[in-house]
Amino acid sequence: MNSLNNVQPTAETQKTLTPDSVLSDLMAGNQDYVNSKSVKPNISQRRAMGTEGQYPKAYVLSCVDSRVPVEQVFNQGIGDIFVGRVAGNIETTEQLGSMEFAAAVGGVKVIMVLGHEACGAVKGACDHLKMGNLTPLLDQIQPAISKVKGHSGERNSKNDEFVAEVVEKNAELTVSDIRKRSKVLRDLEKEGKLKIVGGVYSLHTRAVTLLK
Repeated sequence: MNSLNNVQPTAETQKTLTPDSVLSDLMAGNQDYVNSKSVKPNISQRRAMGTEGQYPKAYVLSCVDSRVPVEQVFNQGIGDIFVGRVAGNIETTEQLGSMEFAAAVGGVKVIMVLGHEACGAVKGACDHLKMGNLTPLLDQIQPAISKVKGHSGERNSKNDEFVAEVVEKNAELTVSDIRKRSKVLRDLEKEGKLKIVGGVYSLHTRAVTLLK
Protein backbone atom coordinates (compact mmCIF):
# COMPACT_ATOMS: atom_id res chain seq x y z
CA MET A 1 0.00 0.00 0.00
CA ASN A 2 1.43 3.41 -0.91
CA SER A 3 3.28 4.93 2.03
CA LEU A 4 3.07 8.66 1.33
CA ASN A 5 -0.72 8.55 1.56
CA ASN A 6 -0.46 7.59 5.22
CA VAL A 7 1.60 10.70 5.98
CA GLN A 8 -0.18 13.88 6.97
CA PRO A 9 0.88 16.46 4.33
CA THR A 10 2.90 19.23 5.97
CA ALA A 11 5.51 21.75 4.86
CA GLU A 12 8.18 19.42 6.24
CA THR A 13 6.97 16.30 4.46
CA GLN A 14 6.50 18.20 1.20
CA LYS A 15 10.16 19.27 1.25
CA THR A 16 11.27 15.63 1.28
CA LEU A 17 9.38 14.79 -1.93
CA THR A 18 10.82 14.55 -5.43
CA PRO A 19 8.99 14.32 -8.76
CA ASP A 20 9.99 10.66 -9.05
CA SER A 21 8.85 9.75 -5.54
CA VAL A 22 5.50 11.48 -6.03
CA LEU A 23 4.87 9.83 -9.38
CA SER A 24 5.72 6.45 -7.88
CA ASP A 25 3.35 7.15 -5.00
CA LEU A 26 0.49 8.04 -7.35
CA MET A 27 0.98 4.88 -9.37
CA ALA A 28 1.26 2.75 -6.23
CA GLY A 29 -1.95 4.35 -5.00
CA ASN A 30 -3.64 3.48 -8.27
CA GLN A 31 -2.52 -0.13 -7.90
CA ASP A 32 -4.09 -0.15 -4.44
CA TYR A 33 -7.30 1.18 -5.98
CA VAL A 34 -7.22 -1.54 -8.65
CA ASN A 35 -6.87 -4.11 -5.89
CA SER A 36 -9.57 -2.45 -3.73
CA LYS A 37 -7.04 -1.65 -0.99
CA SER A 38 -8.13 1.86 -0.13
CA VAL A 39 -6.34 3.86 2.53
CA LYS A 40 -8.65 5.48 5.06
CA PRO A 41 -6.65 8.40 6.48
CA ASN A 42 -7.74 10.23 9.61
CA ILE A 43 -10.27 12.58 8.04
CA SER A 44 -10.89 14.60 11.20
CA GLN A 45 -7.17 15.23 11.69
CA ARG A 46 -6.64 16.12 8.04
CA ARG A 47 -9.55 18.53 8.01
CA ALA A 48 -8.25 20.24 11.15
CA MET A 49 -4.68 20.52 9.86
CA GLY A 50 -5.99 21.79 6.55
CA THR A 51 -7.15 24.96 8.26
CA GLU A 52 -3.48 25.80 8.84
CA GLY A 53 -2.43 25.47 5.19
CA GLN A 54 -2.03 23.00 2.34
CA TYR A 55 1.04 21.15 1.09
CA PRO A 56 -0.08 18.88 -1.76
CA LYS A 57 2.24 16.77 -3.89
CA ALA A 58 0.59 16.71 -7.32
CA TYR A 59 -1.88 18.37 -9.66
CA VAL A 60 -4.09 16.12 -11.78
CA LEU A 61 -5.87 17.61 -14.79
CA SER A 62 -8.82 15.33 -15.41
CA CYS A 63 -12.00 15.20 -17.44
CA VAL A 64 -15.23 16.03 -15.60
CA ASP A 65 -16.48 12.45 -16.09
CA SER A 66 -18.25 11.22 -12.94
CA ARG A 67 -16.80 7.73 -13.40
CA VAL A 68 -13.26 9.00 -12.74
CA PRO A 69 -13.05 9.94 -9.04
CA VAL A 70 -9.52 11.28 -9.13
CA GLU A 71 -8.58 11.17 -5.43
CA GLN A 72 -9.88 7.62 -5.14
CA VAL A 73 -8.22 6.52 -8.39
CA PHE A 74 -4.85 7.42 -6.88
CA ASN A 75 -5.84 6.49 -3.32
CA GLN A 76 -5.18 9.97 -1.95
CA GLY A 77 -6.65 11.81 1.01
CA ILE A 78 -7.54 15.37 2.00
CA GLY A 79 -4.66 17.74 1.26
CA ASP A 80 -2.71 15.35 -0.96
CA ILE A 81 -3.48 16.57 -4.49
CA PHE A 82 -4.94 19.44 -6.47
CA VAL A 83 -7.56 18.33 -9.00
CA GLY A 84 -8.48 20.42 -12.04
CA ARG A 85 -11.40 19.20 -14.12
CA VAL A 86 -12.67 20.20 -17.55
CA ALA A 87 -14.41 18.13 -20.22
CA GLY A 88 -11.76 16.47 -22.38
CA ASN A 89 -8.92 17.36 -19.94
CA ILE A 90 -7.71 20.25 -22.12
CA GLU A 91 -5.30 22.97 -21.00
CA THR A 92 -7.44 26.09 -20.77
CA THR A 93 -5.81 29.35 -19.72
CA GLU A 94 -7.56 29.02 -16.38
CA GLN A 95 -6.18 25.51 -15.89
CA LEU A 96 -2.67 26.68 -16.82
CA GLY A 97 -2.86 29.48 -14.28
CA SER A 98 -4.04 27.03 -11.65
CA MET A 99 -1.17 24.67 -12.45
CA GLU A 100 1.36 27.49 -12.22
CA PHE A 101 -0.02 28.39 -8.79
CA ALA A 102 0.06 24.73 -7.72
CA ALA A 103 3.68 24.25 -8.80
CA ALA A 104 5.35 27.61 -8.20
CA VAL A 105 3.45 28.51 -5.02
CA GLY A 106 1.81 25.30 -3.83
CA GLY A 107 4.93 23.18 -4.24
CA VAL A 108 3.56 20.22 -6.19
CA LYS A 109 6.13 17.93 -7.81
CA VAL A 110 4.00 16.33 -10.53
CA ILE A 111 1.42 17.55 -13.00
CA MET A 112 -0.51 14.74 -14.62
CA VAL A 113 -2.95 15.03 -17.53
CA LEU A 114 -5.40 12.18 -17.06
CA GLY A 115 -7.48 11.08 -20.03
CA HIS A 116 -9.88 8.19 -19.72
CA GLU A 117 -11.50 5.38 -21.65
CA ALA A 118 -14.69 6.19 -23.58
CA CYS A 119 -14.40 9.95 -22.96
CA GLY A 120 -17.67 11.66 -23.87
CA ALA A 121 -15.93 14.90 -24.87
CA VAL A 122 -13.62 13.02 -27.22
CA LYS A 123 -16.58 11.15 -28.69
CA GLY A 124 -18.41 14.44 -29.22
CA ALA A 125 -15.36 15.91 -30.94
CA CYS A 126 -15.06 12.83 -33.15
CA ASP A 127 -18.68 13.31 -34.20
CA HIS A 128 -18.20 17.08 -34.70
CA LEU A 129 -20.93 17.83 -32.16
CA LYS A 130 -22.13 21.43 -32.08
CA MET A 131 -23.87 22.69 -28.95
CA GLY A 132 -23.59 26.14 -27.43
CA ASN A 133 -20.43 26.76 -25.41
CA LEU A 134 -19.45 23.12 -25.78
CA THR A 135 -18.58 23.72 -29.44
CA PRO A 136 -15.38 25.76 -28.89
CA LEU A 137 -14.31 23.37 -26.14
CA LEU A 138 -14.58 20.33 -28.42
CA ASP A 139 -12.78 22.24 -31.16
CA GLN A 140 -9.67 22.06 -28.97
CA ILE A 141 -9.69 18.26 -29.28
CA GLN A 142 -9.65 18.38 -33.10
CA PRO A 143 -5.80 18.54 -33.32
CA ALA A 144 -5.65 15.14 -31.59
CA ILE A 145 -8.19 13.72 -34.02
CA SER A 146 -6.17 15.02 -36.94
CA LYS A 147 -3.00 13.30 -35.69
CA VAL A 148 -4.66 9.87 -35.43
CA LYS A 149 -4.22 8.26 -38.82
CA GLY A 150 -6.20 5.50 -40.51
CA HIS A 151 -9.69 4.29 -39.62
CA SER A 152 -10.95 5.33 -43.05
CA GLY A 153 -14.73 5.67 -43.00
CA GLU A 154 -14.96 4.92 -39.27
CA ARG A 155 -13.56 8.06 -37.68
CA ASN A 156 -16.44 8.58 -35.26
CA SER A 157 -17.64 7.67 -31.76
CA LYS A 158 -18.89 4.26 -32.88
CA ASN A 159 -15.31 3.11 -33.47
CA ASP A 160 -13.98 2.27 -29.99
CA GLU A 161 -10.42 1.76 -31.21
CA PHE A 162 -10.39 5.15 -32.92
CA VAL A 163 -11.81 6.86 -29.83
CA ALA A 164 -9.17 5.18 -27.64
CA GLU A 165 -6.37 6.42 -29.89
CA VAL A 166 -7.77 9.96 -29.83
CA VAL A 167 -8.06 9.86 -26.02
CA GLU A 168 -4.38 8.95 -25.78
CA LYS A 169 -3.26 11.46 -28.38
CA ASN A 170 -5.33 14.21 -26.75
CA ALA A 171 -3.60 13.62 -23.40
CA GLU A 172 -0.19 13.62 -25.13
CA LEU A 173 -0.92 16.90 -26.91
CA THR A 174 -2.19 18.49 -23.71
CA VAL A 175 1.09 17.65 -21.99
CA SER A 176 3.00 19.13 -24.93
CA ASP A 177 0.81 22.24 -24.98
CA ILE A 178 1.31 22.80 -21.24
CA ARG A 179 5.06 22.94 -21.82
CA LYS A 180 4.66 25.25 -24.81
CA ARG A 181 2.20 27.64 -23.19
CA SER A 182 3.70 27.92 -19.70
CA LYS A 183 7.26 29.14 -19.25
CA VAL A 184 6.78 28.85 -15.49
CA LEU A 185 6.07 25.13 -15.67
CA ARG A 186 8.58 24.50 -18.44
CA ASP A 187 11.36 26.09 -16.40
CA LEU A 188 10.45 24.15 -13.24
CA GLU A 189 10.60 20.92 -15.22
CA LYS A 190 13.98 21.84 -16.71
CA GLU A 191 15.27 22.49 -13.20
CA GLY A 192 14.16 19.00 -12.13
CA LYS A 193 11.64 20.36 -9.65
CA LEU A 194 8.59 19.15 -11.57
CA LYS A 195 7.44 16.33 -13.85
CA ILE A 196 4.67 16.85 -16.42
CA VAL A 197 3.22 13.52 -17.52
CA GLY A 198 0.19 12.04 -19.24
CA GLY A 199 -1.90 9.01 -18.39
CA VAL A 200 -5.09 7.21 -19.40
CA TYR A 201 -7.54 5.65 -16.96
CA SER A 202 -9.38 2.44 -17.87
CA LEU A 203 -12.99 2.21 -16.75
CA HIS A 204 -12.79 -1.57 -17.02
CA THR A 205 -9.55 -2.32 -15.17
CA ARG A 206 -9.44 0.86 -13.01
CA ALA A 207 -5.73 1.13 -13.88
CA VAL A 208 -3.89 4.24 -15.02
CA THR A 209 -1.38 3.73 -17.82
CA LEU A 210 1.38 6.32 -18.10
CA LEU A 211 2.04 7.65 -21.61
CA LYS A 212 5.56 7.60 -22.98
